[in-house]
Amino acid sequence: MKSLAKVCVEVPFHDIDILGIAWHGHYYKYFEIARTELYRLCGFDILDMQHMGYTFPVIESQCKYVLPLTYGQKTHVSAEFSAYSNYIKIVYTVTDMESGKRHAYGYTKQAVCHLNGSMLLAVPDDVLKVISDAKR
Repeated sequence: MKSLAKVCVEVPFHDIDILGIAWHGHYYKYFEIARTELYRLCGFDILDMQHMGYTFPVIESQCKYVLPLTYGQKTHVSAEFSAYSNYIKIVYTVTDMESGKRHAYGYTKQAVCHLNGSMLLAVPDDVLKVISDAKR
């Protein structure tokens, strides 16, 4: 199913803090890597969005931290569409590749805007078609 993306992320040294764990803000970077892959699986990368005349700024995000990530830890980060009517909501899960334990989960919501910055109140039909075709 193309509506689920899973990427492998190894926690790099530059992402850890003095305690030896990944700084909390980097989890959103890992979400972004998975979200990019999800859109690419739909054939809807950032240049495709721009060619259609849209941008998709993140308007809300949340991350729940279950277990800390450490330097060199190999993870799977999954991304999946969960809503796409007034905005596009994508949910994420970060799991350890070896143990399968969940380390974090969260979501982002993206508005759809014209390239001039004006926000649309609903996801346009041409964007809905791309997402719904990917869910098949």
